Amino acid sequence: QVQLVESGGGLVQAGDSLRLSCAASGRTFSSSAMGWFRQAPGKEREFVATISANGRNTYYADSVKGRFTISRDNAENTVYLQMNSLKPEDTAVYSCAARYTAQPFAIFATPQYNYWGQGTQVTVSS
Repeated sequence: QVQLVESGGGLVQAGDSLRLSCAASGRTFSSSAMGWFRQAPGKEREFVATISANGRNTYYADSVKGRFTISRDNAENTVYLQMNSLKPEDTAVYSCAARYTAQPFAIFATPQYNYWGQGTQVTVSS
């Protein structure tokens, strides 16, 4: 069983930055690909970013590429999402997800993850 707890959300202005954190429990974190997804009111959940278990492979949605950076610290069982140049359309609940994999370089851009956090609200005002 893996538990994921997100933090770092808040209310910011357009152009500001935020760093989200996702702390994971359990001993499989270093063998898990991690992902960030977001869901805005009235919209479907969408992929934001993913990082491989070994941290050497990442992939981003086009809408955040160049502005967001995903990273992980396997010693701390934590994955991060650095969000820069935030826009009002980035407003959403951001959730992290974990997927155990035997492939250390594997990344997953679809919501087929085993474990999900509760999410943290990010609101960007114009």
